[in-house]
Amino acid sequence: MIRGANALSIPVVVTEQYPERFGATARELSALLKPTCKAIPKTTFSMVVPEVAEVLASHPTRRTVLLTGIEAQVCVFQTALDLIGRGYEVHVLADGVSSSRAFDCSVGLWRMTQHGALVSCYEMALLELMRDSRAPNFKVISELLKKPRPERLPSLPLAPPQSKL
Repeated sequence: MIRGANALSIPVVVTEQYPERFGATARELSALLKPTCKAIPKTTFSMVVPEVAEVLASHPTRRTVLLTGIEAQVCVFQTALDLIGRGYEVHVLADGVSSSRAFDCSVGLWRMTQHGALVSCYEMALLELMRDSRAPNFKVISELLKKPRPERLPSLPLAPPQSKL
């Protein structure tokens, strides 16, 4: 998604949950970030910390957020709720979120939809942004979509997840 955002000049915001304890952003991802995009350390579960709020405020006409991240049931969930509470339309990319346990990811996605988040995927989001195969950056996006990606079949939040108890 970072490559697609860069191609479409969409601002990217990165946070790191307690990096002293859990480490920095994976090199595979940080290598794709523009030099001006610095990871913002945080200890709150939501990424909507004051530094992120400043970035959001600096783009007042952008009211849609594409959200990816780890621990869908905690950090991504709480971020989605905070963004929705601030009036943003939140699209959670199902193939861009994860959890230590698949069940937890499914519950996180389901709960986010209960609060108004939209579940999407990488390809759907990029092509929705393009709208037309004649769009200026369509060829770049089309090439990105042809690249192999890990196949991931997340549980979709179509119904409440069933407890394994």
